[in-house]
Amino acid sequence: MAKSEFDLYLQEEVKKQEGVAYPVKASLFERMLTKQLPCDKLHPNPQDEFTFPDIGPNYEIISNYEKSIMNNIRTRQPIFDDPIMVEKLHPHGYLILNGHHRWAAAKRLRISKIPVEIINLALESDIQKILENSQHDKRATFDMDEVVFRSEDAPFLEKKLGFPYSLKHKKRIRLGIPALFYTLSKNGYDIWLYSSNYESIDDVRDYFRCYGVHVDGIITGMAKDKKNTASRKAGVEKLIANKYSVTLHVDNDMILRTEKNTGEFQEFSLDPGENWSKEAVAVIGELEKKGIENANG
Repeated sequence: MAKSEFDLYLQEEVKKQEGVAYPVKASLFERMLTKQLPCDKLHPNPQDEFTFPDIGPNYEIISNYEKSIMNNIRTRQPIFDDPIMVEKLHPHGYLILNGHHRWAAAKRLRISKIPVEIINLALESDIQKILENSQHDKRATFDMDEVVFRSEDAPFLEKKLGFPYSLKHKKRIRLGIPALFYTLSKNGYDIWLYSSNYESIDDVRDYFRCYGVHVDGIITGMAKDKKNTASRKAGVEKLIANKYSVTLHVDNDMILRTEKNTGEFQEFSLDPGENWSKEAVAVIGELEKKGIENANG
């Protein structure tokens, strides 16, 4: 498929989805069993700069992937090191979340099937349901990429999950995260996790269940939405923020507490080392104590 031919195909695919397709949840079995999909079942994402007429595909990158694919086929290796991340669509097919250039290379080479990972992202209806069902007016927010998850060689990690959970969940989390989540939930906070990466909300929620703690909201993949990231983030955040009178944003070196009605905020420093969670729990305890004292006059 020549460059101009692929450009035309790309724009036609985007138009076909307009006003027709929308994301839906894939079942657990579908996500577990579907490891490959035909290229024709994958649709380009209209919110990705890959499909923008003024930006479009980088054909040098596509060409490099084509060479890599052909070499992998000759040496009988998997055509990609990592699967293409997709989201299920109604009425049919899957939306590409990450991996457009690899998909394009396979498509141009007329590869029949390619490796995929089906991701369930949080839909607006999911967020609304969480907010409607919540009995709390306080929330705590965490950046999963910068605060919660850690690299394997990082210091101060929670103990690895035991078998069989370790087969599915290989990531590591910061020491004290489960205890901190437990303390927040016990004191009436909803816990919201954010990630710029594409993480399936089912997997994240199940991961923390293995540690015996609950998370309320999980929002992932926001930074990848190039076309309307700002407006989408603002809309989602407004929907969530309107529910809560108090927000705790827990970071590596501080907790920021804000009140919706007054706009007032307080900062509490944290040591990012081994006592990070201990200090965070202490801050929450002091805040709850002051809240009770103020309520009692």
